[in-house]
Amino acid sequence: MHATICDFIADCLQNSVEANSTHIKFLYEKKGNIISAIIEDNGKGMTKEQLEKVRDPFYTDGTKHVKRKVGLGIPFLLHSLNLSGGKFDIQSEKGVGTKVEFSFDTSNIDTPPEGDISFAVLQAMMFDGDYELEFVRTQSPELVSGNSSEGSLGGSGHDQYVIKRSELLDVLGDINSAESINLARQYFKSHEENLNKEAGNG
Repeated sequence: MHATICDFIADCLQNSVEANSTHIKFLYEKKGNIISAIIEDNGKGMTKEQLEKVRDPFYTDGTKHVKRKVGLGIPFLLHSLNLSGGKFDIQSEKGVGTKVEFSFDTSNIDTPPEGDISFAVLQAMMFDGDYELEFVRTQSPELVSGNSSEGSLGGSGHDQYVIKRSELLDVLGDINSAESINLARQYFKSHEENLNKEAGNG
């Protein structure tokens, strides 16, 4: 069940991994009341026909999600965004990859809670496979007037940190052991705490 924004993100990241991506870039920004996410991968991608059907909760191609009979992730996300006045865009090309962008306004009463972004990313990094997941986290205390959330992630004037799956694997060797998970969560937590302090929220 998708109870938080991070649940939607975890589902999108899982989609990218299951699409046989070798590189996934996830940009996540909090700017004032706006939470924005961009997930871009170099996986299988989709045809125009598949892209049109991705909003249908009863559609799945039967290959990417071997154990799933329906594809509820994107439709649930769209439903939540429609309720809360959020924004959504998806672009995909067969054999090239997929890019998903969306944003929530946390001041809207219908916006779900944020959830734990660090844990959502760590979960995605724990999937089996030879892939890079680059997590770019940025934060700004104010929403700049006249700027939309699209294309603004990672821009100058923002506090940010970057964590790559390959770097965690180099240090920890294995992300799936209880000890490694605990160390990784502490690592994420320390970055989040520093980011909040730099943004004046600590």
